[in-house]
Amino acid sequence: MSNMIQAARAQVAQLTQQAYEKAAQAGLLPEGAQVKATIEIPKDTAHGDYASSFAMAGAKALHKAPRAIAEAIVDNLELEGSYFQKVEIAGPGFLNFTLGPKWYGEVLSAVEQEGAEYGANTEGNGEKVMVEFVSANPTGPMHMGNARGGVLGDTLANVLKRDGCNTWKEFYVNDAGNQIHKFAVSINARYMQLIVGEENFPFPEEGYHGDDIKELAKAIYEKHGDSWKDLPEEERLDKLAEYGLSVNIPRMESDLKRYGIVYDQWFFESSLHNSGYVAETVELLEKKGWTYEKDGALWLNTTKLLKEKFMREGKTQEQVDKLDLKDDVLRRGNGFYTYFAADIAYHRNKLEVRGFDKAVNIWGADHHGHVARLQAALDGLGLDGSHRLVVVLMQLVNLMQDGKPVRMSKRSGKTIALHDLLDEISVDAARYFFNSRASTSPLDFDLDLAVREDSENPVYYVQYAHARICSLIARLAEEGAQVPKAGDVDAAVLNTPEELALIKALAQFPEEIHLAARDYDPSRINRYLVALAGDFHRFYNACRIKGEEPQVLGARLKLADTVRSVLANGMGLLGVSAPEKM
Repeated sequence: MSNMIQAARAQVAQLTQQAYEKAAQAGLLPEGAQVKATIEIPKDTAHGDYASSFAMAGAKALHKAPRAIAEAIVDNLELEGSYFQKVEIAGPGFLNFTLGPKWYGEVLSAVEQEGAEYGANTEGNGEKVMVEFVSANPTGPMHMGNARGGVLGDTLANVLKRDGCNTWKEFYVNDAGNQIHKFAVSINARYMQLIVGEENFPFPEEGYHGDDIKELAKAIYEKHGDSWKDLPEEERLDKLAEYGLSVNIPRMESDLKRYGIVYDQWFFESSLHNSGYVAETVELLEKKGWTYEKDGALWLNTTKLLKEKFMREGKTQEQVDKLDLKDDVLRRGNGFYTYFAADIAYHRNKLEVRGFDKAVNIWGADHHGHVARLQAALDGLGLDGSHRLVVVLMQLVNLMQDGKPVRMSKRSGKTIALHDLLDEISVDAARYFFNSRASTSPLDFDLDLAVREDSENPVYYVQYAHARICSLIARLAEEGAQVPKAGDVDAAVLNTPEELALIKALAQFPEEIHLAARDYDPSRINRYLVALAGDFHRFYNACRIKGEEPQVLGARLKLADTVRSVLANGMGLLGVSAPEKM
């Protein structure tokens, strides 16, 4: 698991320390100083590839001007066999290191040796992480928000795994509570209307109006006729809900599979209620003194929990007192538990029963007020929800066509559904576009751009780079030129600015994976791939391959193939295909 960026940084520190110790032994610098230098990567390569502040950082301890320290260091540096070919002093005493062929060659070797695992690291330390995403109500088709949350959650889980976490993908099925009652009542109204006529059975004001509800009612009528009409209302509603869920959940699962998403588990809210786990969780909160009764209902003292949480996080008493905090009902006067109670129980199950170190949730931005409340409730249970529950909030999606918003679905009369979208564009385009911006930014999804076959379409641009390299390799193979092993390549012949920039871009991939995992921002991978494809096209246009002398041809062919490998690797993380022909 190579990270050549960090390897070079570490070697700068090592070489500089060794040079200091050698200079000190020669009496040029005082011995025994502890110097904490920074090592940066300059934006302008004219200032070298790595810059150390050792001379400035050590000026006080060494009782010398930075420039004099820098000269003593440079005079005692031993670069032979290192990643660097030269060091220069700049400005007040910066030590500017320039990379040499050894480093560039080892980047090619690292990609070759690690293949599809290139970029993996152990930063996650095997942490057991659940990523819960989509979790759409099973009462209708999935919409654009679900589509964005789906690829965000799936890609994030992939990135966290590559960063060294032990990841688990989960869909939480809200198959209990008020929305299921509303679902059943809506199907019931459409079912009864088929029997007695629309004018003779009113549709509930807050019911679900989509065509999908009519289709469910029609299917029930075709199968059972009017035999359910005379059932006791509660029994009829239960049967209608059960039927509706038996159709919708497999349909959701099928749509998500088509979208390239497969979960480790579909977890049902009803199981928490049926097992008594919600009641047990609420009782535990009662025992810990976090609840009180009011107006026949049981309340969580969310205000107190939040105050304690915010004070621990550094807010002052005055700041906390200004917040408009409210308590939450856990159990209504009729004995039914609220969604919030079930949510607390579910997350207790994640952290306590199943032992996940961290629970990562992908939620819509409209749930932002719920985050701290749930974390605080878990804190109250002794589960450290403030640190172990991470919520990635996702902004809205605007679907655009012909420069105008697309608001309505052809089918359902609601916001366009995921399956409608996948009828219009490829899964590759959908997955790439929905992950193209950080979750904190609203996303304009341009349908026209998503189907274009030119460089303006980022997924086409990246895929084309991959296909172009595949075509190049196949064409040269027919002429007898095979991609050499990295060990057979003389990296010193790769010396143009375009070649060096391209190899540096390849070395950046492990860094991008780690940063994407650290920041819960998998869109970094999209931006990296577009940049890498751009670097490749500039190299390809500037550096001839066919017709060059064998040593140069082989090295450039190997470089192109290495780019192909990393492009395929990155697209794999996104769940996007890497075509060999386009």
